[in-house]
Amino acid sequence: MVERVERIWMNGEFIRWEEAKVHILTHTLHYGLGVFEGIRCYLCHDGKSGVFRLKEHIDRLFESALIAEIEIPFSREEIMEACKETLRVNGLNEGYIRPVVFIGDGVMGVNPQDNPTGVAIVTWKWGAYLGEEALKRGTRVKTSSYTRHHVNVMMTKAKISGNYVNSVLAKREAVRLGYDEALMLDTEGYVSEASGENIFKVKNERIKTPPPTSILPGITRDSVIAIIKDKCFELEEQRFTRDELYTADEVFLTGTAAEVTPVREIDDRIIGSGSPGPVTREIQTTFFGAARGELDRYSLWISYL
Repeated sequence: MVERVERIWMNGEFIRWEEAKVHILTHTLHYGLGVFEGIRCYLCHDGKSGVFRLKEHIDRLFESALIAEIEIPFSREEIMEACKETLRVNGLNEGYIRPVVFIGDGVMGVNPQDNPTGVAIVTWKWGAYLGEEALKRGTRVKTSSYTRHHVNVMMTKAKISGNYVNSVLAKREAVRLGYDEALMLDTEGYVSEASGENIFKVKNERIKTPPPTSILPGITRDSVIAIIKDKCFELEEQRFTRDELYTADEVFLTGTAAEVTPVREIDDRIIGSGSPGPVTREIQTTFFGAARGELDRYSLWISYL
C-alpha cells in the first residue's frame, strides 16, 4: 500500500491528499495516453536529502510527452523544483516521486483534440520494489508468455501510461505462477527487459545488456553502464537469447524502483551459484554509494533539497 502523505502538487498548487481527484471522463483514464516518471530521493551519508538524476528523469518526461504529442503546461525547471518542494512539504527526507502528465476531460473518443493537460506530483515512502530480501539474496524470474512491444506498435522510448498494460499482465502472470518478476522477450524472441526493469548478464566478468531497441532506456541502466565502464569491465549492448541467461554467471535487474537487484533463478534454472555474484555486488555497492552521495565521482547525479 502507498503510504499517504499530506499534500500532492497538482497543476501548480499543493492540495490535500483526499482532494487530488480527476473527473471520471478524464481522457487518459479511458485511453491510456499519459506519461509519467519514477524518481527516487535518498537520505545521503551526510544527512542531506538528494534526488537521484532528477534532471535526466524530467528530460525523459518531456521527451515522452513530445513523442505522445502532449504539451506540458510547465517548464522543466518548474517541474524539477515542484518535485523537490513536494518532498519538503510532506517532510520526507527520502522517498519515491511520481510526476504524471494526463489528458483531462472534454472530448471523448480516441482523439482528445483540445482537452486540457493536467500535471500532478505525488511522493511517498517506498522501500525496495522487489523486497529487501531480493536485494540481498536475489529474485526469481519467469519468462512471460507476453511479448514486449514492437517498436512500431508502441513508442518504446516513451514512458507512456498505456504501454504498461503489457507489464501489468506479465507481472501478474509471473506472480500468480509463484515468481517475483517477469522476463519479457522482444517480437523476434530475444531478451528485452523485465516488466519494469532493464536486465544485465555477466559471463566470465564480461557484461551484456540488450541494446536500446524495444526497451525503455532506463536512467538507472545508464547509471550502471557508467559505473561498469569506470570499473573497466567489458560491456556490450548486444542482443542475446534467454538460454544465454540460463548459463550466465550472474544476472541482475536495474530500475528506479528495483535499483540494482540480483537474479538467482530464471525459469527454474539456478543462475551461477544461486546467490549474488561478485560483479553484481560490486556494481550494487557502487550504485548505492553514488545514490547516497558517498562518491565524489558521481556527485553531479544528485540534486539536493
